[in-house]
Amino acid sequence: MALNSIKNLIFLFSFLITLGSFAQDKQKITIEYAGTGYSDPEIEEGAKVFLRDKSQQVHFIHEGVNMWCDKAIYYEDQDFIEAFSNVRMQQGDSINMVAKYVEYSGKTQLAYASGDVVLTEPESTLTTQILYFDRTKQQAYYDDKGKVVRDTSGTITSKVGRYYMTAKKYQFTDSVVLVNPEYTLKTERLDFFTENGYAYLFGPSTIIGESSTVYCERGFYNTNNDTGYFQRNAKIDYDNRRFEGDSLYFDRNRSFASATNNITVTDTINRSIVKGHYAEVYRDKDSVFITKRALAITVQEQDSVYIHADTLMVTGKADNRITRAFYNVRLFKSDLAGKSDSIHVNHKTGLTQMINLNRFSSTDAFATKRKPVLWNVSNQMTGDTIHLISNVETEKLDSLKVFNNAFLVSKDSLSENGYNQIKGQRLIGLFRDNELYNVNIIKNAEVIYYSRNAENELVGINKSKSGSINIKLNNQAIEEIRLIQQIDGELYPESMFPKSGRRLRGFDWRGEERPTSVEDLFKDDPPLVLPKIKGLDNYVPPEDFIDDSVNERIEKAGEDTPNKANKAARNLPKKGKIIPLPDSVKANTKQKKAGQ
Repeated sequence: MALNSIKNLIFLFSFLITLGSFAQDKQKITIEYAGTGYSDPEIEEGAKVFLRDKSQQVHFIHEGVNMWCDKAIYYEDQDFIEAFSNVRMQQGDSINMVAKYVEYSGKTQLAYASGDVVLTEPESTLTTQILYFDRTKQQAYYDDKGKVVRDTSGTITSKVGRYYMTAKKYQFTDSVVLVNPEYTLKTERLDFFTENGYAYLFGPSTIIGESSTVYCERGFYNTNNDTGYFQRNAKIDYDNRRFEGDSLYFDRNRSFASATNNITVTDTINRSIVKGHYAEVYRDKDSVFITKRALAITVQEQDSVYIHADTLMVTGKADNRITRAFYNVRLFKSDLAGKSDSIHVNHKTGLTQMINLNRFSSTDAFATKRKPVLWNVSNQMTGDTIHLISNVETEKLDSLKVFNNAFLVSKDSLSENGYNQIKGQRLIGLFRDNELYNVNIIKNAEVIYYSRNAENELVGINKSKSGSINIKLNNQAIEEIRLIQQIDGELYPESMFPKSGRRLRGFDWRGEERPTSVEDLFKDDPPLVLPKIKGLDNYVPPEDFIDDSVNERIEKAGEDTPNKANKAARNLPKKGKIIPLPDSVKANTKQKKAGQ
């Protein structure tokens, strides 16, 4: 046997005996195998060098951790080891780490790894250039960029990251990006659980997919089934629609989203806005459902149109969009107002249909109140169904059609309780600059009209019947009435016209119901009670990786060698600076007033 081999065996044997005498009490690092070992005082007095042989690597163990490498330097007095080349650490059956270089202190159980570091556990793989590992806390930490790959979730990169092995949780901060084949998530801070794929977003965050973009400042996303829950300035952009609310739910696979409280859905192509306090959106069906003080706004340059109802539905592609309003519908425009049971609006053709649903019989006590009514300036029009046609290019009213039981009423401006009335089976009206200027009453026409001269003196009250009637209006007043196929009629002096005959059958002046502002649309609504939204948990900043308890371990590790540099204190991470979240995303963010 060669002399060097004998010396190596004697050295290893002596080293094992020395370690054995301490193993039970101090549980120092133990060598399991080395091809070659020797002391090297040129490195440091007491430093021992171990090299691999052709068969296997140097192998050390310490309290459940195995380490393999091609070369190791062990500082016995400080129970500290440096491992070089093809280093591999294994903790239990689930945690593995490889690197080019590792330092490990048996006293503090802190490890420092550098050079193509890869940490794997059953659900994910972490790669970085420098990694700090605290076995006591079971935490790994990097502060100079890292990447985590989880097969079903994608790839996560960040400047700073920490892995909590017991909780199987990553905490990423600073420039966090999660890349998935279906979307890219960007956020300031992300808590990610490897077992279930749950991701918690903190700070300004976006999730950008092929057909949607989500923004929030507090959120949750399940990367396994692609569902999410978002709060704090939350919004979802679907093609030409923006969906906003206090609390949003999102299902990518179903192309579905729902929202609760203070909701706004904006259609940028059709320049329309829908508001309410509960909504659902089905992107593939181009469908929006909204309720709880639902309000649809068609934005126009001069004068927007507002429709309020118990429930609103907006359906169809952008170039053929339909708005449906159900139950107690009210409409307001500066020169137009209306009420009906339901409204149907075709944005492509400009047709608005005001409908009285058949579920209400003529004997229903509320049937009259639910019959569609339309006010234009000083004129009131009612009928079983009303069609209002707008010019989609000029955004002005074009014409009006009233089907069955058409009734036009305007208050005589000078008499105390006089009303101009025209009724018939159908009514067709024409608009100029959003004011009625021509009205045709077709079939079974009747009229009561307060006739005045040029000085506005009452000439008499005209009551007539005819096959049809044509009316010319100017400056909101009746200028001319033409009776076509007149059956009978007479102009009565006011004193000779009985008060009991001054109302046509079916007369119903509903001026007190007329909305005169946007606020009036809601005046008959019951009190609004919004659900209290349970917010997501507040962000919990990570504690310093080197906190007081770790510093105590480090200081204690150097007590036995006061005349030497404490190796356990080298290559420690710098204390990170935690940047506070913006004011808009703090937990005490001022909530919007309910109902606005």
